[in-house]
Amino acid sequence: MALTTLKERVQQRAAAVASTDDIRPDRADDVEETPAGHGHDIEQYRADIEAALPKHVSVDLFLASLRPVLPKLRKCTPASVMQAVITAARFGLVPDGQQAVITADDRIATFLATYEGYVELMYRSGLVKSVIANLVYEGDDYEFVPTARVGEDFVHRPNVLASKKDRRPLFAYAFAWLEGGARSNVAVVTLEEAEEIRDEHSKAYQRAEANGEKNSLWHTRFDRMHLKTAIRRLVKLAPKSAELRALIAVEQAAEDGKPQILAAVDRDTAALEAEARQAARAAEASQDVPAPRLAVKARGPAKPRRRNRDRNKRR
Repeated sequence: MALTTLKERVQQRAAAVASTDDIRPDRADDVEETPAGHGHDIEQYRADIEAALPKHVSVDLFLASLRPVLPKLRKCTPASVMQAVITAARFGLVPDGQQAVITADDRIATFLATYEGYVELMYRSGLVKSVIANLVYEGDDYEFVPTARVGEDFVHRPNVLASKKDRRPLFAYAFAWLEGGARSNVAVVTLEEAEEIRDEHSKAYQRAEANGEKNSLWHTRFDRMHLKTAIRRLVKLAPKSAELRALIAVEQAAEDGKPQILAAVDRDTAALEAEARQAARAAEASQDVPAPRLAVKARGPAKPRRRNRDRNKRR
């Protein structure tokens, strides 16, 4: 039976994923070897994907970016592939390796946003005007004085002539300029902190190390994951939208081995929150408009004054 609304489709998909045994990591050894969601199979879910995508993201662009990824997911369960795809679509993040990725994590397809994906959602929230994030390498000139005033508390002058291959990163940083002109605090993650977070909290990294494969994102994209850690720390310091809160929950669900789609953003909630923000901005803007000038009652044409000589004639 055809479902008429996105909410019904997502609820059915979430229920199917949550009740499917083969999505659990402890059942990964029983996965079939046939490609999941390959070829025409992904096309049959076009309507679901298009309904999940925000209006500004083309379903054709999304599917074109997804197709090269599918062969890498051939050993993943079909249920996990579909829940990862629908989750990416609901956030409107294209899984092209720039905004987001879908990886095979112990034969379970997992959606993860890149640091650019986090930045994209921060811009979309309408609460952030600009995000600055970078790595400070050995040989760079920098100064960080958290107690100084904004503009003087953090300075980074990269050594653009030196090769980064020969230098180790010291720390990653991120900060945001907000609507209204304020600036967030600077989020800093040292190299040692990034390695500690990787070792203690990334199950994908731990499994890759145990299997000797070294193919997790922390292995292949360490600098980008280091930056992402700084961006995620920045999210805690800046105003958050419903999408950003949901994105954090989705990635935590992946770490906990739970279906990500159950934590994905609720479009209705996100839309209501966006409308509330627009109404608040409109109300604030209305207070900045100067009061209208009161209309002045127009007088009739002024009568010409009589000259003194006219008065003398009358005498």
